This record gives sequence, structure tokens and C-alpha cells, in this order.
Amino acid sequence: MSGNRLAWALSDAWVVTKYNLISVPRVPEMLVFLTIQPILFVVLFRYVFGGAIETPGLPYQDFLIPGIIVQTVAFGGITTGIGLAEDLQKGVIDRLRSLPMARFALLAGRTVADIGRNLFSIVLMVVVGFVVGFSFHDTTVLEILAGVVLMLLFGFAFSWIAALIGLSVPNAEVAQSAGFIWLFPLTFASSAFVPVDSMPDWLQAFADINPVTVCVNAVRELWLGVPAGDDILWTIVWSLGLLAIFAPLATARYRRTSRA
Repeated sequence: MSGNRLAWALSDAWVVTKYNLISVPRVPEMLVFLTIQPILFVVLFRYVFGGAIETPGLPYQDFLIPGIIVQTVAFGGITTGIGLAEDLQKGVIDRLRSLPMARFALLAGRTVADIGRNLFSIVLMVVVGFVVGFSFHDTTVLEILAGVVLMLLFGFAFSWIAALIGLSVPNAEVAQSAGFIWLFPLTFASSAFVPVDSMPDWLQAFADINPVTVCVNAVRELWLGVPAGDDILWTIVWSLGLLAIFAPLATARYRRTSRA
């Protein structure tokens, strides 16, 4: 019987996942967030700031692309937070609760849909990277794929943080603002755009342990052959740790939240 319940719950989650993926082309704002915004970041840093940033041992475009992609997948979870806040505000979640569906299906479906959206973003950003001069160095196809999987796991963990935020705020506008407020300093105070050793000492201490820095360094090791110590392992530890904390918190919050 437990096997039947699990299959039923997974089926419900898959339905929610497909719904969220299918709805993306129907929402112009979502397409802008997934495509135009990351491309603008690449152009801005590559051609406006890139000439003033020194990255010894690597052309700036090679240094930049892994950082931009990690930032993009981290930001990808914001869509989950916004969507959940909208569903709560409009009473959609209350209506879903009245249906014979698994409790965790809504959250699981939305966060798994983020994996699909993030995969699209990664492919898009690699293509854009090639256009601006990016290339892989000293790597294999398996290492490139490992970098993609690592970023998808990292983004999935951040989606659960966004889910908790979306379930804890009064509306979608606040969910969007709350998502950017903590993500912007986390991504910019990292090795995503500039070498950490170019920062003041007090900021370096934070940037060195910042999970975004750890993930970016891990991807650079896999894609560019740049030594990064144990950062691949620590990216997995960070991702699983965040999942272990925020997935239960978001699920508990979902169970307690009800709005007319």
C-alpha cells in the first residue's frame, strides 16, 4: 500500500512539474527573466567591466561564464517563490488542498520544474558564452556534464529557500524583492565576477566560504581545469545541507499556511 501511495504522490508531483514547465512560454515576464536578463549580464560584464578586471591565467570571458551561470541558476528559484506567493494570495493553494493530491506535490513539482528551467538557462548561457569568446579548457565531456549536474543540484537547493520565502510573505511583489535582497549580495560578494583576492580582507573572509564562490570555483575546475581544492565536494555538501534545512522548513510552512 505504501508503494501505491508513493507512486500516487510522485505522479501528482510530476503533473505539477509539467504544468509549471508548460506555462513558461505563456508568461512573457518569465521568458525575459530566463533569457534576456542573463544575456544582459554577460554583455555588461564582458564588454563594459571586463577590460578593467584582471583574471590572471584566464581570459575574462572564460572566468566570467561559470560565474554568470551559477548566478543564473541561483536566481532561478525566485520564480518558485513568486509563484507560491501568487497562489497563496489568489487562494489557489486552498483549492488544491481540497483535491485528492499528495501534500508535498505542489512544492516538489515547482522546485523540480526549476531544474528544467535552469537546464535551459545553462545551455543558453553556454551558447552565449561561445558567442563572446568562451571556451572549455583541459576538460572532458564527462567533466562538463558533471559541472552541469553540480549547478542543477545547487539551484535546486536554492529553490527550496525561495519556496520558504514565497510561503512566508504576503504577495508576489514582496517575494520578488525578498528573493533579490539576499541573493544579490551573495552572488556579487563571491568569485563569480572578480577574483576573491581583489577584495578587501574583511570581505574576502566572507567570499571564501560563500556557497556561490564554492560552486563557481568547482565549475571552473571542471570546465576550465583551474585547481579548486575541495570545492566540488563542498558544493555538494552545501547543496545537500541547504536541502536538509529548507525543504522541511518550506514543507512545514506549507502545511501551516492557509489563506482565503
